[in-house]
Amino acid sequence: MNQEPRIPPLAPEAFDDEVRRALGPRADAEQIDNVFATFAQHPDLFRRYSPWGAHILGKSTLDGRERELVILRIGSLNRAEYEFAQHTEIGVLEGLTRDEIARVHVGPTDPAWSDLDRLLLEATDELFENGRVGDTSWAGLRVHFDQRQLMDLVFTIGNYNMISWALNSFGVQVDKRLDQHPWPFT
Repeated sequence: MNQEPRIPPLAPEAFDDEVRRALGPRADAEQIDNVFATFAQHPDLFRRYSPWGAHILGKSTLDGRERELVILRIGSLNRAEYEFAQHTEIGVLEGLTRDEIARVHVGPTDPAWSDLDRLLLEATDELFENGRVGDTSWAGLRVHFDQRQLMDLVFTIGNYNMISWALNSFGVQVDKRLDQHPWPFT
């Protein structure tokens, strides 16, 4: 990302009690990711958002690999470099290969995807482009997922669409610790 942050990360020496409560254990970390230090600029919002984000990342009914695939795709569609870098690291931990992560930018038309992966990518593209999962994709996903998983899928994509907008609009810079990745957009 070339732009300077529009909302700079809050420096640890500026953390007050409200910020520390919002950040929780992260407040005492040696290094805090730019996303959290930026969101700490609005501690009440961040404190209220955190349980929702924790559900998406840790309590969702989706498999971690499936979750990360759609997060990476919505990050790619939004050209959200920070989101893509952060979730490249998480995606590898959840079982995505570096090749799969690079192919996320191509989307569902890449012939190497499994049928389920293609459906997940199509659903993400449809939500991004049309605001809803199309009937054909929905029917295909129902073969693999129960009702709660389908709900978690839509909410995951929607959540990370919103987060991508925020990261791009705020100008959050990619953390130095994140692995360098092939970013096809300039």
